[in-house]
Amino acid sequence: MQTDIFIAGHKGLVGSALVRRLQREPDTRLLLRDRAELDLRNQSQVDAFFRAERPKQVYLAAAKVGGIHANSTYPAEFLRDNLLIQTNVIHAAWEHGTQKLCFLGSSCIYPKHAAQPMAEDALLTGPLEPTNEWYAVAKIAGIKLCQAYRLQYGFDAISLMPTNLYGPGDNFDLQNSHVLPALIRRFHEARLAADPEVVIWGTGTPKREFLHVDDLADAAVTLMRDYSGEQIINVGVGEDLSILELAHMVARVVGYEGRISTDPSKPDGTPRKLLDVTRIHAMGWNASIPLEQGIAQTYQWYLAQADGQRRD
Repeated sequence: MQTDIFIAGHKGLVGSALVRRLQREPDTRLLLRDRAELDLRNQSQVDAFFRAERPKQVYLAAAKVGGIHANSTYPAEFLRDNLLIQTNVIHAAWEHGTQKLCFLGSSCIYPKHAAQPMAEDALLTGPLEPTNEWYAVAKIAGIKLCQAYRLQYGFDAISLMPTNLYGPGDNFDLQNSHVLPALIRRFHEARLAADPEVVIWGTGTPKREFLHVDDLADAAVTLMRDYSGEQIINVGVGEDLSILELAHMVARVVGYEGRISTDPSKPDGTPRKLLDVTRIHAMGWNASIPLEQGIAQTYQWYLAQADGQRRD
């Protein structure tokens, strides 16, 4: 029997990875709507879509996202838009008979000073990181809404918390991208310009964990099939590396051979952000894409996009 699946946010980094993964599943029909066709912030539009299509499964990957600058510049939009998207989709899915929903959160939901690695039980045990609290509060509300609909209505909604993501479809804008795509672009441009040195912000000592978005998509599909519970589930690799180590890895992939220096006068951010992935490993799922291999794949995607833009 065919399974109709709605991927909310299918053009984003996570949503496009879910499309790639679910296209390999047999007997599925993907329901895809872009923002011009369906504004998820609009309750009546979302209700009309669910009433007409009645998807059996929903992957809620749509969100207003951005870096530190965007979070601090548009706090009202980050809180309001994400609350509207989540509330509209979760309620309409339950009301119109969706069998299962997967809500995709973020590791920023955990307290700024959570013990490392960060276990799922750390949620709401301390203050959030101020630079992204608006987004984090919205994501926590989404988790709680899923739990509330499960408790009150028996709605099978699960919540996954991925670590730092990267991969094809990432944002490479130097002003508001995350660290890995920013490094890929910087080292690529430095190689083309034959720059003798690339300087990275901070001391290079903070440690971060990176998960290829195709691994996240695989985890989401696996848990939609095998897991049903109120407890949130971390999705990561369980390993991290320093920003300086990451910079050297990216330089190696890109082919940049100049010096790599640090600028300790610039802020480091949180010293470490590593997820405890004990629970998902116990369920039999592990990430499969090694970081250097994933960076090489992402770099090839970036080159293809840049080449396409030049031809246009």
